[in-house]
Amino acid sequence: MALLFSNGSTYAQLSDQEMTRRADSLIAQMTVEEKLGQLNQVAGDLSNFKRVAGILPVQFQQIREGKIGSMLMVYGADLTRKAQEAAMQSRLKIPVLFGFDVIHGYRTTFPIPLAESCAWDVELAERTARMAATEAAAAGIHWTFAPMVDIARDPRWGRVIEGAGEDPYLGSLIAAARVRGFQGADLSADNTILACVKHFVAYGAAEGGRDYNTVDVSERTLREIYFPPFKAAIDAGAATLMTSFNEISGTPATLSRFLMTDVLRGEWNFKGMVVSDWESINESRVHGAAKTNDDAAVLAINAGVDMDMEGELYVNLAKEVRAGKVSDAVLNQAVRRVLLAKFKLGLFDDPFRYCNAEREKALVLNPAHRALAREAAQKSIVLLKNDKNMLPLRKDLKTLAVIGGLAESKRDMLGEWEMVGRPEDAVSVLDGIKKQVSDKTTVIYSKGYEATRGKESLSKAGFVEAIKAAKKSDAVVVVVGETADMTGEAHSRASLDLPGVQEDLIKELHTLNKPMVVVLTNGRPLSIVWTAEKVPAIVEAWHLGIEAGNAIADVLFGDVNPSGKLTMTFPRSVGQIPIYYNHKNTGRPINPQNPNDRYKSRYIDLDNTPLYPFGYGLSYSSFEYKNLRVSQREFRGSESVTITVDVTNNSTVAGEEVVQLYVRDDVASVTRPVKELKGFKKLRIGGGETKQAVFTISAKDLMFLDRAFKPTMEAGTFTVFVGGNSAQTLDEKLEYLP
Repeated sequence: MALLFSNGSTYAQLSDQEMTRRADSLIAQMTVEEKLGQLNQVAGDLSNFKRVAGILPVQFQQIREGKIGSMLMVYGADLTRKAQEAAMQSRLKIPVLFGFDVIHGYRTTFPIPLAESCAWDVELAERTARMAATEAAAAGIHWTFAPMVDIARDPRWGRVIEGAGEDPYLGSLIAAARVRGFQGADLSADNTILACVKHFVAYGAAEGGRDYNTVDVSERTLREIYFPPFKAAIDAGAATLMTSFNEISGTPATLSRFLMTDVLRGEWNFKGMVVSDWESINESRVHGAAKTNDDAAVLAINAGVDMDMEGELYVNLAKEVRAGKVSDAVLNQAVRRVLLAKFKLGLFDDPFRYCNAEREKALVLNPAHRALAREAAQKSIVLLKNDKNMLPLRKDLKTLAVIGGLAESKRDMLGEWEMVGRPEDAVSVLDGIKKQVSDKTTVIYSKGYEATRGKESLSKAGFVEAIKAAKKSDAVVVVVGETADMTGEAHSRASLDLPGVQEDLIKELHTLNKPMVVVLTNGRPLSIVWTAEKVPAIVEAWHLGIEAGNAIADVLFGDVNPSGKLTMTFPRSVGQIPIYYNHKNTGRPINPQNPNDRYKSRYIDLDNTPLYPFGYGLSYSSFEYKNLRVSQREFRGSESVTITVDVTNNSTVAGEEVVQLYVRDDVASVTRPVKELKGFKKLRIGGGETKQAVFTISAKDLMFLDRAFKPTMEAGTFTVFVGGNSAQTLDEKLEYLP
């Protein structure tokens, strides 16, 4: 049954010209109030929406009156069918567009996007988005508010979980892949959903890492760091875009004509629909950028924001439209963009094409989807430390202690934005371990600390039992980190330490001198300096979704050789933030040969270096890089240069290695970062085997924005770096000739 529905059915999609003609014909028949209704997006009944979606009686009536164009937090084939039936009772019979936060899966919950980005697997990102779209579409959903492509350099910000980390190159590739996954090859297929690239723009640069806070970045930083993933998503065909909550250069992004019209539609030729974030138009009054709600709505629609999410301001703009504050051309263009989204999905031909209860039952939580969730979780795990090959553990240990409140938690494995994902679907770390060990192995579980949602546990009451369990065991697995609700939207942290008494527990257990592994389940980089120094084996397991426990056990016991690499830098201390690999140099950079030189850019109480750099991740294999070479040291014009490195697996264990290529423009008319990621290759290398990683670059790969923000290429030297992470590399020189 699942295979029957997996490819989706299509209708004969109209040409863009014909869709526009039909939309304009419809607009010509609409009253001002009906037009404004199409721009109005409201949430359904939120009282228990994660378990039971609902639509209020008054909302059904508003649909019949043409006052609602879109709904969010509404799902289910039967419920969405009822809503469309109400829409068919409206004067013009315009179908409703249903949106939902399908962030990292629908009912089948995949790893949080930050975790999945650590797989450095663009195809995987597309596949998980494709399966998420298939499930969501089967449940009546037309539109996801994803991917989030905000570059994040501050792990205090809770929403780092939703993105791909700190690098614009990798972030751009993943953004495009997820758009392709959600939207498929053809939006007319009934297993595709509209992607919504968000949050435009620089939301991840909130001051202090505090959600919704002010952003103050230069236009150069916008264009070089924060714009590229959005541009990549739009080039991949993203149908919609969402504004961000923050201000840019003194203007709330939702009111910024520079962003929504000049850049988005002018420079990038974006033809799709723009939606505000939740009540972000209303919030522009609190920013101090508008005196009244009506003023805010006028500014937003004139800036280029087509749909008002949950603010219910546009729906009341008739007076301003008739007064000429919003022109007919602006209003009609916004309505046209909304209608075209519905045409592209085939909703005018069949409003009920996403409302198939049989298909929903067959596809949601399908076994094939769970299998992909496990694969994605396996590939997302990053091995941070493995002294003396502590891992993998033997499956036939006599006794194994598993300690930590998070070890038995199913809910926290799902991560935030799990939406309709359910704890009962998930596999805990404890359950995953129990499935893997031999029948002769005794697994002793002790909480040690409470994984309490909503607060950090400060009680050490469980330490005594945890120590007893560890003393009886041949090895100890300690599961620590963050509960899911410590991460995500509105969950910024001022500290990046392990919460509560978790580090104290690790210290107590460490005194027993037992073989010990720390498994981190968290949604952001943490500062774990003591643990990193003292504990022999550390596994970064993130919040991995419904198959978390199985995937973690796969890695712990060696059925899977970890290959993940970090996409965000791990700081030693919160005081180092922002810390990221592709920073600029200074006039007084620290001297590695004399790190205590006083008048340099450094801390007096801490190294400048991160705890774990961008691109870092170990393996049960041992990889060595040798013989970096370039095909030519000088090049010009359209010539390309081939860069080759030998990578040898010095172990007997086959494994995958992400070989990373970085470049520095040594001297330019605009200062350049110390390193920029320009490519990567994922190689599978057998034990004792050597393989070559080959990269090709040309002038177009080395261009940058000049002082007028125009792409340019200047003559001069470049340093090429290749290695297994951003800090440990081989290097060679190139020169571009005029």
